[in-house]
Amino acid sequence: MAGIETDNFSQLFPLFGESSKDALSSMLAVAWHNTYPAGRAILIEDAWGNAVYFILAGWVKVRRLLANGDFTTLAILGPGDFFGEMAILDQSPRSTDVVALCPAEVLSVPAQKFIHTLRQDPDLHYRMLQLMAQRLRLTNARIELAHQPPAVKLANVLVNLGRRYGQREGGNMHTAVIFNVPIKDLADVANISPQEAQQLLEKLAAKGWLKIDAAKHQMILQSLPQLEQLAQQSVG
Repeated sequence: MAGIETDNFSQLFPLFGESSKDALSSMLAVAWHNTYPAGRAILIEDAWGNAVYFILAGWVKVRRLLANGDFTTLAILGPGDFFGEMAILDQSPRSTDVVALCPAEVLSVPAQKFIHTLRQDPDLHYRMLQLMAQRLRLTNARIELAHQPPAVKLANVLVNLGRRYGQREGGNMHTAVIFNVPIKDLADVANISPQEAQQLLEKLAAKGWLKIDAAKHQMILQSLPQLEQLAQQSVG
């Protein structure tokens, strides 16, 4: 069993903010709480979907195996996000792996229970559709960035991570602390080379826009407004 209160869960996952406590308690009663070490695969590509996974703490990457045998990272997810819903909604094998980037606490809800909860709560069903539409817009936005300069692409990734998952330092809305995502994974998501990503991070650090604390595995985005301005620049 999960051992998490409904209020804490709905606060971390706004998708369930308006759900009834009874329905949420029923769902959490059959959920399982697991901790995965860094590098451990949580989901494997081509496996059939049997649960939806909610990230209580830690960070994970969504990756896909390429024809040449290498992996490419498609997305980085942090606390308060979830994954695995697509495979159970369309009843198909999973199309990606999900791997822990650091020790990650994950709550898994059995597929049948999750679907039952959606069916019993029309408002939750609607909010789920809204969230999936938001994710589709993010994918479209990433495609539109394909011909933009590397700095614009990387800034978009950093801003999205900071706004979605970042912890505020002293309540300062202009800063955000995120996990120090490995260069290769950042580069993959931004669709730039690792060399470009490394050079750009060094330049942004020199400007004072970000700072990396390797000992704490943190990246501190010290100036979100400047990063947002960079992310909004476009060429052509």
